[in-house]
Formats: sequence, structure tokens, C-alpha cells
Amino acid sequence: MTAPYELEGKVAVVTGATGGMGQVIALELARAGALVIAIARNPRTADTLASQIRGEEGPGGFEVVVGDLSRRDGIIGASRAILAQHTSIQLLVNNAGAHFRDRRVSPDGLEMHVAVDYLAAYGLTTLLLPALRRGRARVVNVASDSLRDTRRVKLSGKPRPATLDNSDLGDLTRLNPAAGFVPFEAYARAKLLTVMAGYDLARTVASDGVTLNALHPGIVATEIINDLIPAVLRPVGGLIRRSMLTPAQGAAATLHLATTAGLKGVTGRYFVHGAETRTPPISYDLIAQAGLRDASDRFLAGD
Repeated sequence: MTAPYELEGKVAVVTGATGGMGQVIALELARAGALVIAIARNPRTADTLASQIRGEEGPGGFEVVVGDLSRRDGIIGASRAILAQHTSIQLLVNNAGAHFRDRRVSPDGLEMHVAVDYLAAYGLTTLLLPALRRGRARVVNVASDSLRDTRRVKLSGKPRPATLDNSDLGDLTRLNPAAGFVPFEAYARAKLLTVMAGYDLARTVASDGVTLNALHPGIVATEIINDLIPAVLRPVGGLIRRSMLTPAQGAAATLHLATTAGLKGVTGRYFVHGAETRTPPISYDLIAQAGLRDASDRFLAGD
């Protein structure tokens, strides 16, 4: 990567940095001169990345903060640890994500897609706001275009966007209930929540010079894909993966949104293949956004 602007002296927080696309993002940001802070559940998983970054010539650096982002106390603890060492952050890339083949519930009572694919990003962003404001930061949320079409096989028919029931937005524990649970739809719904909350947050922090955008990086051959390939297509799964983007190719779209000078000041947008794209109507509903914000803030506060 050739950085479009100088990253030396900049602090970049990256989640999901210990493998796949996130590892490429972290490495390239460090190569461009940034101090990269990776949040890892198990610090040993960051050893390979740490060795790569520390072996590079240049001013970039690497730190690991331990935190399980599927848990409320993990989100809070990681945020506090970062703020204790860094008063200013210039970049936050919420890249961590997961897909689960069955319904699981976090220790805090949230369905796991909601916990990992939504609350982790929302919680980190809001809890790190003091440092993000000082750094006039860019926040990039890695989403998935499954939020616009939850069909896994798209041979014919119309797109089927992810849905939300407004009555569930007041209580995060009611999202993705057991009744009628479909794993891929639950994943897409959590990504829709991330984009929806991002639109709301972008307005809140715009006057502070903080920008917040989301993107679909393309269909990238990561571990999540192993779960998403329908059973009928698994015999040709290897061929399907070879047709997908590599982690480096997926990372390029994220790095573009995170660093390109031409996007300075652009906020509250969702991008697919570099083009601004509309998301399902409910994501723009101000009342629904407010309900999600209030429920999320209450949950993080332990109320």
C-alpha cells in the first residue's frame, strides 16, 4: 500500500486483526507509519502479526489490547485500556465479525451475532469517543451486503433485505429470537444494525470532525465463508472460494475508505465496490435509530 497521506504518528485501532482481512489491514497501516492497536481475545493469536510488523522497516508500531468483544465487560475493558494509554486516536476500523451455524447466546444474554457483529463495533466507537474526537478520527465499520439481500443463492428472484421489528429495538436481548431463527439472516440483521447505528452516530459526531462510514468489502474468502456456503454447494466449495476476493483484495477497499484523502469529511455513508449505496429503508428511520441507540447505551451501562 502507498499511503495517500502521512500515517506516521497516527494511532489506529483495528479489531479482527489477528487473521484474514484484518491482519492485512493492520499490517498495511503499520507499513504506512501508524501505531496499530489490535484488540485480541487471546494475545498469543497476535504474535504472528506482531512479529511481521516489528520486522518491517519504518516508523509503524504495534500494540495488543486483550479483550473478548463478544462480552460487555470485554468491550468496556478494552476501551478503558486503550484510553489509559492514548488520548488521541485517528482511525478505528471495526473489522471483527463472525457467523454462527446455530443460535448461541452470549454471557450477557445477547444472541451472538448481535453481540459480535453489532454491539462490539458500537460499544468501541462510543466508548472511545473522547480520543476519537481529539484525533478527528475516521471510523470504518466493515459490514456485509447480506443486509440488502439475505438470499445465499441468488440465481433468480428479487433481493430479500434484512428485516427489523421496531418493537424489538428497545431491548437488544429480543433481537434474533429463537423462534424462526435463520443463521444467515441473523448475521445480516446484525450488520444492518451496525450500519443503522452508524448513520445515527455520524450525525452526532460530525461537528467534532469525526467521520463514520461503513462498507461491504466484497465477498472475501475468509473463515466466515465456510459457514455461508450452502450445503448443496459444499462439494465445490474450493472452486467457489477461488472465485472470491483474497483477504488482501478485501482489505484494499477498507484501506481506501480509511485513508484516502479524497474521502476526508465524507460521513454517514455505506459503500459497495467504492460506490455509495442505499441500505434498507428502516436503516434511515430516525425513530428506529434513536430506539436502537438508547437500548445499546443502556445495555453497555448495565441497565
